[in-house]
Amino acid sequence: MRTLFVALTILFTSHVSIASIDITVEEIRLYKADDVIPEIVNRYDSTVNSFITDYRNADSFEAAKKITQKHSQALWTTATKDLQQTPSSFDDRPLYWARLKMSKAVHLGKSGQSFSRDQINQLVAIIDQASRGYSDINFKADSDIKILITGFDPFLLDRNIKQSNPSGVAALWLDNKIIEKDGKTIEIQAAMFPVKYQDFDDGIVEKVTEPFLKNNSIDMLATISMGREHFDLEHFPGRRRSASAPGNNNMHSGGSRTNPVIPKLGNKPLQGPEFVEYTLPYEAMMQTKGKYKINDRRQVTTLDKTFNPDSLQELEGAIAVEGGGGGYLSNEISYRTVLLGNKLGTTVPTGHIHAPRIKSFDKEVIQEIVEQIQRMLVNGVSPTSQSPQPQE
Repeated sequence: MRTLFVALTILFTSHVSIASIDITVEEIRLYKADDVIPEIVNRYDSTVNSFITDYRNADSFEAAKKITQKHSQALWTTATKDLQQTPSSFDDRPLYWARLKMSKAVHLGKSGQSFSRDQINQLVAIIDQASRGYSDINFKADSDIKILITGFDPFLLDRNIKQSNPSGVAALWLDNKIIEKDGKTIEIQAAMFPVKYQDFDDGIVEKVTEPFLKNNSIDMLATISMGREHFDLEHFPGRRRSASAPGNNNMHSGGSRTNPVIPKLGNKPLQGPEFVEYTLPYEAMMQTKGKYKINDRRQVTTLDKTFNPDSLQELEGAIAVEGGGGGYLSNEISYRTVLLGNKLGTTVPTGHIHAPRIKSFDKEVIQEIVEQIQRMLVNGVSPTSQSPQPQE
């Protein structure tokens, strides 16, 4: 049976139907992952199996929704506590694969359980969002300084099924973290995003971050992903998609370097300038000590050229091909959050941290990266740091 499913990983769509069973590309990868990294895939099986048992006993859709919400939130809690209390792991992968086990169970259903496709999609959305910490972002009222960070899932798993993502580890390790600095209490809350274009088009980034940008209830928003050799703080995010790499459901952006495309927000093209400028206190963050350099990356690519602008004025009239973060979802999450903050008139310093790239999984390297991220965040909100003012 596994051989059959592994053969099906020559995938070009986000769903595959097998004898009336509809499961996703990501769920199909479970069969290969279970062969290659079973100890990772099965790490949270007690949580997953508890969900499956309760879900299959649900006697109504409303009951199934409550069960799904409860166990999905429990999965996020399990993953954060496991990584924080067992730091020898520093591994984001068990959460990713456990989430897929839960959604696969919903897609497969059970004999006699007749939920509609729309109802199944609702349940899968609950799993995907609740197990990413979206409903768990709760800052303490008495925290002096509040930081919200986000990470990403592992990605490009058809190239390497063992791949990890240090940004996801940072989200799990720093969630609910309390740090004392200069007599102030710094609190970090975290969430994690999927590496899928459709989720971004559906507005998941705006849905999660808008409440905190809208009322200025936090002191920094830093989105994080995996990027190049060292740390890059992406100065000028670009509006368009041009990357050739697919998302985790093997769907592509539709754009290229010669024909970059505008993403959507709901059913409409995302409205905004071709480039925006981040407001992170980058000068303070760049003073952070650690193994890796921290760069204020200003390089962008337009249809005309690749260069390093000093201001947004130099980008007027240009068509974005790549922002500082490239033409993939790392750049796009930065663009969307900065754009949203601009539209809301937020005072929250906002921007993107590209963490050093890793190959597969390397606990020691990941730990160094994550600990340096924590120091960068603390330096960024210290009393002596000042946010740069966006240039018109």
